[in-house]
Amino acid sequence: MNDLTEKKASSTEVFSGKLLKVFKDDIILPNGKEAIREYIKHPGASCVVPVTDNNEVLMVRQFRYPFDRVLLEIPAGKLDFAGEDPKSAAIRELKEETGAETKDLIFMGEYYPTCAYSTEIIYMYLARDLSFGETDFDDDEFIEPERISLKALFDMVMNGEIRDGKTQTAILKAYNIVYGNK
Repeated sequence: MNDLTEKKASSTEVFSGKLLKVFKDDIILPNGKEAIREYIKHPGASCVVPVTDNNEVLMVRQFRYPFDRVLLEIPAGKLDFAGEDPKSAAIRELKEETGAETKDLIFMGEYYPTCAYSTEIIYMYLARDLSFGETDFDDDEFIEPERISLKALFDMVMNGEIRDGKTQTAILKAYNIVYGNK
C-alpha cells in the first residue's frame, strides 16, 4: 500500500472562538508537492439514543441556526473541556435534554461528521433502563422533547426524513442492537 500521509510544514491559527478554532496549514503531499489545508479544531461531542422499555426513543427538536430550521435529533452535546470523558458527557446531555438517567450505557462507536475539514469526533451511546426526572436545559437551549418508536425512526432515517448525520448513524446502530436481524 502507498503512503498517503500528508505532512504539516507550518500551521497558522486564523480564528479562535468560544467553540471552534480555525487553522490554515501548509502541507507536503505524498508526492512531495506543497498544498494548503484549512480545518476546524473542535473539542468533540457525545450523543445518546435513549430507548425506553417499550422501544420508544427520547428525541429532541431544536432550531439549528446554520440551516435556519428545526431538526429532529437524538440528545447530544459538545465535550465541556479537552479530555472530558465522553461517557460522562453523554450522561450529562441525556439528563439535561430529556430528564432521563441510566445505568445502562452502551458505547456504539465514534462518528466523524466532517472529516475533510474538522477534527470533531462524536461518541455514540445507547441508553437503556431509563429513569425519569426533570430536564435542565442550558440557558441558550430551547428544546422540545418527543418520544418516537425506534422502528418509526428507522423508517424515517431510511426515507430521508431525518437529516442530521449523527442521528441517522446512531439510530441505525441502535436499531441493529435492539432488533438485530429480526
